Amino acid sequence: MPIAENVSAIYQQIRNAAASVGKDPETITLCAATKMNTAEKVRQAIAAGITCCGENRVQELTEKLAQNAYDGATVHFIGHLQTNKVRQVVGKVDLIQSVDSVHLLETIHKEAVRQGLIQNILLEINIAGESSKSGFSIEQLYSLLPEIANYPHIHVLGLMTIPPICHNSGENDKFFQEMYNLSVDITAKKYDNVEVRFLSMGMSDDFADAIRLGSNMVRIGTAIFGARDYSKSNQK
Repeated sequence: MPIAENVSAIYQQIRNAAASVGKDPETITLCAATKMNTAEKVRQAIAAGITCCGENRVQELTEKLAQNAYDGATVHFIGHLQTNKVRQVVGKVDLIQSVDSVHLLETIHKEAVRQGLIQNILLEINIAGESSKSGFSIEQLYSLLPEIANYPHIHVLGLMTIPPICHNSGENDKFFQEMYNLSVDITAKKYDNVEVRFLSMGMSDDFADAIRLGSNMVRIGTAIFGARDYSKSNQK
């Protein structure tokens, strides 16, 4: 299917999922995961109504920014960010969704100080405790949150998670519910320099479930652009 038709279909699914739990679909942000897609495909998605693009790889982010591929949309960084590439991302994106360690947070803050700006971030939570994935445990998160006030050049706008790969609807419901409960608790505790404006969870296979269980930002790539051909990529 053409990208425009895919985008339209996904927005309809978002509306249906939101309506099923009495949520306003306008409060749900669709972030198009643009990894391994050309600048032209990104432009097609934006023309079809995408207002937020999420990039996984610094090299692709840099190339597409140079090509003005994201014009008309906000840009998020949603992949694993190495500390030696922080300088190429801070100040270039509206939101870094994937801050998964104190060391990365400190590096982002130091670069934001250098540039004289405030970088918006989300804290990535390894909600299922998977050894193959990065991110804070819940215990680590609660240890970190009182310290966020000491980093005035970053602003925590919420949480992000990548739950296990699911094959059937409902498989990740317990993780989505746990993330939502976490977001509610953090909001109630009112940590300085922390707000939960965004709860980013749900991808192509499970975004409807995520929306029903509290997500207000979903990251969707394959369902928009089609399956990625990893055999053609040697980027890291």
